[in-house]
Formats: sequence, C-alpha cells, structure tokens
Amino acid sequence: MKLNYPTVHTDSKQNVFVSFTIENKRFRLYNGKRIDSKTTPNSFPINQRKEMGSVLAAEIFNYLNSGGTLSLYRSEKLVVGKRTDKELLTIALNVKLSGPYSKKYKKILHTIHNNITKKMNGDKLTPDHIKAYLSKYSKGVSFNTVRRHLNVLINEAISQGMDGNPALIVKSRKAKAVLHKPFEDVRLILDDIKEFN
Repeated sequence: MKLNYPTVHTDSKQNVFVSFTIENKRFRLYNGKRIDSKTTPNSFPINQRKEMGSVLAAEIFNYLNSGGTLSLYRSEKLVVGKRTDKELLTIALNVKLSGPYSKKYKKILHTIHNNITKKMNGDKLTPDHIKAYLSKYSKGVSFNTVRRHLNVLINEAISQGMDGNPALIVKSRKAKAVLHKPFEDVRLILDDIKEFN
C-alpha cells in the first residue's frame, strides 16, 4: 500500500478535513469515525480546528500503517486492510438478514452467528471453535442442521473476503435410523381409520 502522509485543509465553510491518497485515489476525512477514532476537529472553535486536524492526520497515518482497515464512504467495500473473520461473519449475517428470507430463518442465522462469535477467543475462526460450538448438539439431525446454517454464514463470509472454510474439516453426522414398530392389532387400527373416515 502506497500512502502519502495526510494533509490538513479547510473548506469554504471553515470546516477542517484531512486529505490523503492511497494508490492514486484521494480520500477526505472530516472526523475519525471511519478509523475508530473519536477525534472530531470541527467540534472545536475555528481557531483550534487546524491543530486538531493535525492530530487526526497523525491518527490516520498510524492507523493505516499499522494494518487498520478503511472502507469506502457508506460502504462495506474495503479500500485498504483486511477484515477479521469475526467482522466478516457479521457482514455475512447482515447480507443474509437483508435478503428475502423468512423471519424464522433470519432468527436462526442470528442465533448461530451470536453463538459462534462467542466461541471465538480471537478474531480468527478455526475448526476447534466450530467443534466446540457444535459439541452441544448430541443428535445427528440437530448437529447437521446447525452445521448447514453455519456453513451458509461462512460461505457468505468467504465471498466477502474470508480465507477458506474451517467447517469443511468438521464432518456431518449420520443420523441414527429409527426402526418403526409393527402394529400389534391391525384390525383395531383399521377400524379406527374407518371410524375417522
């Protein structure tokens, strides 16, 4: 990433902004919100704004040089940096929640997202996190259903930039076959059906 040191400017309304270029694209930031900073130069009196703009410029430079991310204005698209798996799973959830799915399905995805991100002790999703989360499902059917829904989120996160699918290592379980018991009194069952219909 080629980043020039940000410079401080004042617009026609006496508002201060910080300008910088990344890969020949120019960016303007009026506050530190997009870099997780609370610095807002334009909340200060006019005679102090340039000084606070210099503080913001230093914060932007340090943030981006230390691997911080920057998205396009009002967009999820990254200009620079790499999002964590946890952030990508949240973006994936938001994509699915904005889709044409039932409320029940969205609620399931939301619950699965919350549970798997709680299991993550860092920002990287690993097969161990998935195994730990799925271990509470003893029945094969429940295990496989939750695993399938989790895969939906992970696949969307991959399309948003996540590296690989750690759930592929966790195999689905075979559901135990249930043997249906034969009727002991067929005549009684048939008479019951006849009475009903």
